[in-house]
Amino acid sequence: MSDIDARLAELGITLPEPVAPVANYVPFVQSGSQVFVSGQVSIGADGLVKGTLGQGMDVVDGQAAARLCAINLIAQFKQACGGDLNRVKRVVKLGGFVAAVPGFTEIPQVINGCSDLMVEVFGDAGRHARSAVSCPALPLGAAVEVDAVIEIA
Repeated sequence: MSDIDARLAELGITLPEPVAPVANYVPFVQSGSQVFVSGQVSIGADGLVKGTLGQGMDVVDGQAAARLCAINLIAQFKQACGGDLNRVKRVVKLGGFVAAVPGFTEIPQVINGCSDLMVEVFGDAGRHARSAVSCPALPLGAAVEVDAVIEIA
């Protein structure tokens, strides 16, 4: 068991099978030591978390959805690393998208649900650059979607 796998176990996180693409793209692309991971939506064991922030969903709901995105990203990281998450040298950048009503401004706080887990799992290597934007709708009605760039050994 890798150090990162042990850390996930400490946090009570079991990684799911990586989510398959729903359109014409691949889950990740490696270019040199960087891996670009396609957007992962807020899907968990109970299915897809759908909704719109500011309309039936609050910041806490959004953070939980963003955390699911983080778990799905880490599952893709593991696939990209050939099963060894210790190969993740750095989470370089996250791009967060939040389905929200006009005027909802707590987008960064929602995406913290993903960012916080990256730091919990990877420590300082999980600290990253980030964007966080809102939009009127996301694929499949998802509440949150996050993509990532990581550096691997």
